[in-house]
Amino acid sequence: MSLTRQEVERIAHLARLALTEAEIAQYQQQLSAVLDYAEMLNELELEGIEPTAHAITRRNVVRDDVIEPSLSMEDVLGNAAQHEQNQFYVQAVLPE
Repeated sequence: MSLTRQEVERIAHLARLALTEAEIAQYQQQLSAVLDYAEMLNELELEGIEPTAHAITRRNVVRDDVIEPSLSMEDVLGNAAQHEQNQFYVQAVLPE
């Protein structure tokens, strides 16, 4: 499928691109080649093949959500350089 110059200009307009004459010619050739390649997919025999979202079967592998005791405040703050009122104390990184 060969794109016309006007179609390339319309695509460029929709993408808000300002193209030079050389770029229009280049994209006309490249986009036409992409569409020709995609057209090859219509030649495949796909009868009886179920549509899929991925080429391989995917499954979510996560552990069970098990409630466990939390760390004590002493353990949490044990390696902190500084802490105050059960919170980590750090120097300000933004000017006041």
